[in-house]
Amino acid sequence: MMEKISILGAGTMGHSIALSAAWSEQTVNVYGINEQDLENADRGLNNKLKVMAANELFTAVEAKEIRKRIRLTTSLEEAISDSTFIIEVVPEVLELKKELYKRLEKLISEDVVIASNTSGFKPSILAAEMGCPNRFVVTHFWNPGHLIPLVEVVKGEHTDEKTVERAMAVLNAMNKKPILLHKEIPGFIGNRLQYALFREAQALLDAGAASKEDIDAAVTYSIGRRLPVTGPLMTADMGGLDVFSAISNYLFEELATDQHSGETLSRLVAENKLGDKTGEGFYSWEPDVSAKLNEEREQTLIHFLKNDLKTREPG
Repeated sequence: MMEKISILGAGTMGHSIALSAAWSEQTVNVYGINEQDLENADRGLNNKLKVMAANELFTAVEAKEIRKRIRLTTSLEEAISDSTFIIEVVPEVLELKKELYKRLEKLISEDVVIASNTSGFKPSILAAEMGCPNRFVVTHFWNPGHLIPLVEVVKGEHTDEKTVERAMAVLNAMNKKPILLHKEIPGFIGNRLQYALFREAQALLDAGAASKEDIDAAVTYSIGRRLPVTGPLMTADMGGLDVFSAISNYLFEELATDQHSGETLSRLVAENKLGDKTGEGFYSWEPDVSAKLNEEREQTLIHFLKNDLKTREPG
């Protein structure tokens, strides 16, 4: 059965997820809080479709058809009127999410799945006040949602297996790469790995071990080149577990164990130097620099996505 998808939240992640669904020939409703929200989503969709068509992920004609399959509305009732699978993509405020679920459960039948795109909240906490927590699951898409395949699927204490099966089916139909977590853990898998690396990078910078440029280069020009092919566990297999075990035994005790943000990061945040969005962070983000790097990252993600699509082609 093809699910009828509704996405609640028209921001960057919301309309990007909608684009993934529509690209896989699914019709999707997107709810935004006001007309400005919808205008921003429409602009974002059109820009993304233009870039993707220019990179030959599909034709300009197909881009128009994809856009037609996405319906934007400021009416929650209209957005979910015939939905069987709802993806919530509202801000990471616990009470805001819980209030939305209470409102939803008054409007939908018990067999409609409610999925959250939260990047941190445990599903059991989110579903704690739901009447039907068995139909709740986390589906954590990664930004940019239309280009990165990974989606983390996390079941809560009361999530039933049918809900998980339906979530996995929806994500596979979107041509995503869903992974299933068997335990509820803060940060799930991706963020735990990402922030373990970020903690060590901060510690190296604060200790004066190397410049920020060289610390970043140590990743992009070494493990970053391998990671698209082999993750950390497969990399260890290929390098020899005896070697990786020996290095773990002497290196782990030297690695950072800080429980809070590092000295440099804390200072930058206190000075409102927040990175790209404020023009300065660890690096200086002049408008032309920002545009260049964002385009370069987008092109790299499109390159990998094209390779993914080739591996899925029959024959």
